Amino acid sequence: MERLTEVKFIIADIDGTIVNEARDLTPKTKEILQAMNKQGILFGIASGRPVDEVSRTVHNWDLGFEADCYIGMNGAELFDLQTQKQYDYYILKKEWIKEIIDLMKPFSQEPYIYSHGVIKCVEDNLQISKSAQHAHKDVIVVEDISELYEEDNGKVMFRLDENKMAEVEAHFEALNLEHYKAFKTQPTLIEFANRKVSKAYALHKFCEMRGIAIEHVAAFGDTSNDNDMLEASGIGVCLKNGTDDTKAIADYITQLTNEEDGFADFVAQYILN
Repeated sequence: MERLTEVKFIIADIDGTIVNEARDLTPKTKEILQAMNKQGILFGIASGRPVDEVSRTVHNWDLGFEADCYIGMNGAELFDLQTQKQYDYYILKKEWIKEIIDLMKPFSQEPYIYSHGVIKCVEDNLQISKSAQHAHKDVIVVEDISELYEEDNGKVMFRLDENKMAEVEAHFEALNLEHYKAFKTQPTLIEFANRKVSKAYALHKFCEMRGIAIEHVAAFGDTSNDNDMLEASGIGVCLKNGTDDTKAIADYITQLTNEEDGFADFVAQYILN
């Protein structure tokens, strides 16, 4: 494989991609990110997490330089660190959130949302507690499920048994719903967002602002909510530990997993001078 010398901007998902399974940024990956910065390669994060959480996570990595953009909520949020401006794109209307919760009742009755810096849910289970701990957010158990759709939101999430995931994905794909879509972001997590929202949309917006040709972008991800971003970029890279659908659309698959510094290894071998 030849070196990819035209890359000017690298954007990566967090979980399953740039961090290990303990959600830590390893010293090797930190070193590679710093080397990218020295070579003038821009760096961004595209995550399902809200922008405030992404910002806190990257700050804790102590890179010694500032990233260039954060894409949050799977593309519903974009934060440009140069201008310190946030842009909000397509979100779910509150009546759609109610519809989704009703449609999901046969599969899961434990929806949760990010709202005003906290996690709101109907039951504080182990998975939600872990998510809250990693996100440094408080958990609020609502008195009535209607509190989850009191206002518009970027997304609504449901934890599932991993064995049910394929069934649920197929069910909602067959429904071909007009206003929103369902997609897997972890083996046991399915999310719903506005049908128009995507990491690729926010990525295009950022590239337009900065005058970056999309052909010069390398995007890294590991699962379904990364697919549009990998397809839109000049170079789409799936981690070895990624899901089959993401591997199928990627231009390249790393030789190592996220547990083995697969992102850092690929960038060092094929992108850095």
